[in-house]
Amino acid sequence: MIFIKSFNNSAALIRNDEGQEEVVLGKGIGFGLKSGDQVPAEKIERRFIPANREEEINQVKQINSQTIDVTNKIVRLVEPLLQVKFNDFNYLALADHIDFALTRVRDHIDLNAANNRWEVQNLFPKEYAVATQVVELINNDLNVKLPESEVVLMTYHMVNAESNDVQLQETEQIAQLITGIISIIQFQYQLTLDTESFSYSRFITHLRVLLVRLIKHQKQQQREKLDPSLLSFMKVKYTRAYETAERIATYLHAKMGWTLNSDDKFYLVLHIFRVTSRQDH
Repeated sequence: MIFIKSFNNSAALIRNDEGQEEVVLGKGIGFGLKSGDQVPAEKIERRFIPANREEEINQVKQINSQTIDVTNKIVRLVEPLLQVKFNDFNYLALADHIDFALTRVRDHIDLNAANNRWEVQNLFPKEYAVATQVVELINNDLNVKLPESEVVLMTYHMVNAESNDVQLQETEQIAQLITGIISIIQFQYQLTLDTESFSYSRFITHLRVLLVRLIKHQKQQQREKLDPSLLSFMKVKYTRAYETAERIATYLHAKMGWTLNSDDKFYLVLHIFRVTSRQDH
């Protein structure tokens, strides 16, 4: 691997053994090297071939070397905890977010995302817990004090890492839609759902998969289309859950213009029945 040029102490452009240019990241990776020098492989923590060369290289150049170092630490922390692999897009999005968060701290700007903390913590409890550790790591490593709202924003990045093709604003949109769906169910049943229950966790996972598919306009990946009579059976057997599912379908159509098919409604009824069947009224 041949060194071409350094962007900062933790980012450099190199030419790999196949003759392709790569961006490599690692603490001190560009320090003291001249064009044509060999790059020590043990210093490389992350490498990628820019898909959009100019745009992605410019993005890396604008990120502070300290931010790259702490992002690498975060990725090493998060990947085993959430059993995910950060792709290049998610890595750069996270590094860019941290860099801008540090700028906001210096300028005393708080995005006030903490208003959504309760919803996000209950929708994504595992990711929220990891995001809390991430913010603590940044505070300790860089000797800063990020506002509490950063935990919420960082949670969205953790969720994104689990859904490789979902963008940050889409994750926020999904969180808002799920909050609306939960509100409909709680109003219909006049109860508060147990956010610690297994059935609630399963339901949130189902909703996330459904909403990602609808946002991406993806076709349902399914074994076989369900018999339409099954939904008719559910309508009779679980009338209240069916009526609630119809209200949710109306809500999604009004907010997003989406139309749920009979299979979507079937699984929705099933999950609504499960998540409400063991609640205290």
